[in-house]
Amino acid sequence: MSRSDTSRNDDLIEIEQLLAKYAVTMTKGDTDGVVSVFTPDGTYSAFGEIYPLDRFPQLVAAAPKGLFLTGTALIDLDGDGGEDTATGTQPLCFIDHTQQDMRIGYYDDTYVRTDDGWRLRTRAMTFIRRNGEHNSGRPHAISFTGE
Repeated sequence: MSRSDTSRNDDLIEIEQLLAKYAVTMTKGDTDGVVSVFTPDGTYSAFGEIYPLDRFPQLVAAAPKGLFLTGTALIDLDGDGGEDTATGTQPLCFIDHTQQDMRIGYYDDTYVRTDDGWRLRTRAMTFIRRNGEHNSGRPHAISFTGE
């Protein structure tokens, strides 16, 4: 295996572990853990809105509780493994803990290598509806106090 292949594989494993941390910390309700996988200018998009990092504690608190079961992400490293950006798509099946209702969909992500390693810069949720439609959800599903 060449050095560039090794670097590429190391990058992929690091990003996969980052995404695993997101799923596990969401499942455990660990807001600090969720915030830690994003860059300081990171955003999450769903429900017709884009939420900046400073809104994550409220967003995580308002999110339903349960199991965030994610699949292996399809990741496209820009360049030959030595670049500092990547994009990816990761499937998701969320199971609510109260009724065990499921939500399915996928995340479209952008990643950037920082001094602390790879981080999510953007994460956008697309839901797959029972009728087969793929969309980001209804606008204003979550309201924040003071708005």
